Amino acid sequence: MADSLYTYAVARIRSKELRLFDKTDLEQLMACTRYEDCLRILSDQGWGKSGEETAEQLLAAEREKTWDLIRELVDDMSVFDVFLYEKDFHNLKAAIKQTYVQEEVPGIYFNNGTIDKDIIINAVKHHDFSELPEFMRAAAEEAFQVQMHTGDGQLCEIILDKAVLEAIGQKGRTSGSKLLAEYAELKTAVADINIAVRGSRTGKNREFFKRALASCTSLDTEKLAEAALSGMEAISSYLEGTDYHEAAQLLMESPSAFERWCDNRIVELIKPQKYNPFTIEPLAAYILARENEIKTVRILLSGKLNGLPENSIRERLRDMYV
Repeated sequence: MADSLYTYAVARIRSKELRLFDKTDLEQLMACTRYEDCLRILSDQGWGKSGEETAEQLLAAEREKTWDLIRELVDDMSVFDVFLYEKDFHNLKAAIKQTYVQEEVPGIYFNNGTIDKDIIINAVKHHDFSELPEFMRAAAEEAFQVQMHTGDGQLCEIILDKAVLEAIGQKGRTSGSKLLAEYAELKTAVADINIAVRGSRTGKNREFFKRALASCTSLDTEKLAEAALSGMEAISSYLEGTDYHEAAQLLMESPSAFERWCDNRIVELIKPQKYNPFTIEPLAAYILARENEIKTVRILLSGKLNGLPENSIRERLRDMYV
């Protein structure tokens, strides 16, 4: 895309950024005493489509609006594959499991990945993965064989979860975008940390960590696996010497504190793009800002629906891009 077209696309994004939620908007939602009042405010601000959606339908509509806008502005969507691979691998998981149980399950597939979901479904159905992109084929074959011959759904998921992380990492590194490369690295590292934490707490063995941890440059996965085998204090101690030292103590506090730190780290990563007028990166930043906004609204709505105390909701809210 030429610089002039980038300039137009970024100008459109700047106008959309003016409608992103800031702290004042969140405070207005926090002030609502009822969950239904939150939905009404969101609808009044243009969220959703019909004005009568459930919370999940409303949030899904907002996500779709984001991608409709990006598709309108960008001819070659492959630059954003790093954000979409998870949909592809989700559909691959769903197709394998549906084939295994030999039962149609409605509503389990995502649209608008990088690969048409019907191609994935047919590949699994006919056990012919040649039509899938190269980065999916080997993992698809291995996961399929594991599920069909052993029924081990957990191992099937481990194989595909690692494959999608490695695909995201590779796409980020070759994207030519510093932002996308940093995002892909952060996403992979955070996933590895979460795997180490969950695996340590459930007593997983060395083979599990070898299969599950995806390669990245900011973590030594062998050292992370060794730490996970020794327990949470060892994981925290290892992270103290990495780029994720700020998260080490949060891991000891609670999973939600660590997750909030991770999301806020992404916001800090994208904030410089508010002053970048000429490249694709402000569009990528807008996608991530909207995802952060939608996640924050979901957390707030969930808290209101479940009657959580205000302080409990606030400590889970994410920082905003604007």
